[in-house]
Amino acid sequence: MPRLPFVFALVFVWCNAFAMVGGAAPASDAVARRVALIVGSRGNFCSGVALARDLVLTAAHCVVPGADYKLVEYDEQRRPILRDIAQIARHPQFELSTLLAHRATADVALLKLVRPADLVPALLAQPREPFAVGDRLLVAGYGVAVRGDGRTGGSVRIATLSVTGQPSSLQLRLFDPGAPATGGLGACTGDSGAPIFVPVEPLAVVGLVSWSTGPGLAAGCGGLTGVTPLARYREWIVQQAAKLGSPLS
Repeated sequence: MPRLPFVFALVFVWCNAFAMVGGAAPASDAVARRVALIVGSRGNFCSGVALARDLVLTAAHCVVPGADYKLVEYDEQRRPILRDIAQIARHPQFELSTLLAHRATADVALLKLVRPADLVPALLAQPREPFAVGDRLLVAGYGVAVRGDGRTGGSVRIATLSVTGQPSSLQLRLFDPGAPATGGLGACTGDSGAPIFVPVEPLAVVGLVSWSTGPGLAAGCGGLTGVTPLARYREWIVQQAAKLGSPLS
């Protein structure tokens, strides 16, 4: 296998066997095969969700201009293989400065792969009633398992979190209702772009992870998980998928 570029190889030094802080459970194969791992030439890594075998939905802030990006697959020996991305479509209304202030923005992007990957497409949820406080949602991502260590990622883990705050079509905030004061389950480094599912069959993606906080709104992970709901951007996603040559059924 060709030697990986150094900046991409760093990610795989970090990737051990965990994801999602707070001791989250490993995802079933049915969930894990829908989740993608994306790495960038600046050393960052994110999650995403397959909408087709050659089309991945992720957060726009994961694929900002000025870097190269690859999709990661693993062979039977868990050795990483990098897959080329042919085209990236970011939502035109996405603003990074707005996201960094934890305010709502169109944090949505599509990645068109050069070749189909070993992924199982997820359903893109149909428009639905707004979420309410207390609704339970399933998060599945490749991020780190130990708050702030930046190292323990590499397998898909899941957490069922509750909607809190003032949910809207622009932004959701999720938390672990059983969390101690020191923090609980939640998204962390590497979980940006991770899919949010309604935890019933068939699984349909309703949002993407955009940001996280530590306990008490501190920096870090284990507090809130910020989500960009997809209902507002569904039409753009469907139109862009068709333009990229991967129309959604």
